Amino acid sequence: MPKLPARHQFEEKWRKLFEKFATNAEDDAGIAGWSVTGLETRLRNFSQIWRNHNVLQQQGIWLDLGCGAGTYSKFLVDQGMCVIGLDYSYPTLKKAKLRGYASIAWCVADATQIPLRANSFDGAICFGVTQALQNSSAVVSELALATKEGGEVWIDALNQWCIIHVAECILRWLQRKPRHLRYETPRNIINLMRKHNLKNIQLYWLPMFPARLYRFQWMLEAPFAKWIFKHVPFMGSVFCHAFIITAEKSLPNDIKP
Repeated sequence: MPKLPARHQFEEKWRKLFEKFATNAEDDAGIAGWSVTGLETRLRNFSQIWRNHNVLQQQGIWLDLGCGAGTYSKFLVDQGMCVIGLDYSYPTLKKAKLRGYASIAWCVADATQIPLRANSFDGAICFGVTQALQNSSAVVSELALATKEGGEVWIDALNQWCIIHVAECILRWLQRKPRHLRYETPRNIINLMRKHNLKNIQLYWLPMFPARLYRFQWMLEAPFAKWIFKHVPFMGSVFCHAFIITAEKSLPNDIKP
């Protein structure tokens, strides 16, 4: 197993947590540190966006960066893609290999320093990663570097402006507790993508009720609710738990000097 780089204390805490999850859990959600309903909601929303976004997507080689238990890797294989799953938790990858498809190649490595050749992938996804990083700069840079010109980059993050997350941060600050997760803003991810020559950037809001209220999740995924979140950005930023952003790597002729 390769030697991984030194990390910020916050990131190291999460690496150890992911290894603990993988050691103690046997299902995809538990291995990745999600609730079962939370992972189901995320995968369902991703698959809907994928099918709307990639109707004519041809087969290619895709990177699942921070693949966890391999849930999204398996989805990509089901769509006809060749997949490399990369994660920094060796116990997690052992479980992923046991539960995944034989065609998936697994690699132990850090998402902020991908040990693979640049411009190698037709597309890359990075889900459930940014909340465990000190910042998103390095991972966006690595995604852009790893992807071929004209290839796609997909990344998700927990929404900083969600009213529940704002309340949680205020409460932890009042209690003088360190942050548990790192929240992100779409603006920051979009700016980072543009910095690394990614274009055709699209934002998708991901509304999600807590597990105890999952029976009402259908309300957030109803067509009218989706229309509201898409066309009234303020509603998405305040009420959506997370977001997905997609982009395309610019071709040489698209890059302005």
